[in-house]
Amino acid sequence: MARNKNQNWNLPDGNPSEGGGRTHQWESIHTALLMDIRDELQQLNRVFACPNFQAMPHEMRKLRIAGERLDRRIAK
Repeated sequence: MARNKNQNWNLPDGNPSEGGGRTHQWESIHTALLMDIRDELQQLNRVFACPNFQAMPHEMRKLRIAGERLDRRIAK
């Protein structure tokens, strides 16, 4: 069960089971899960650093103000 996200994490392949699959030790499963979580967090950090994502609050504020102005015009 080798997992290579950012580093070479060599986890044991597990023991063959009667059903044809493999059984893994809990420590290996926890390590694999933590590596997946770390990968997802790194992807989120890349998105948060994107200038388009950072500009969204400003753009949403402009849309809200434009909508309020339109509502006032319609209400007259």
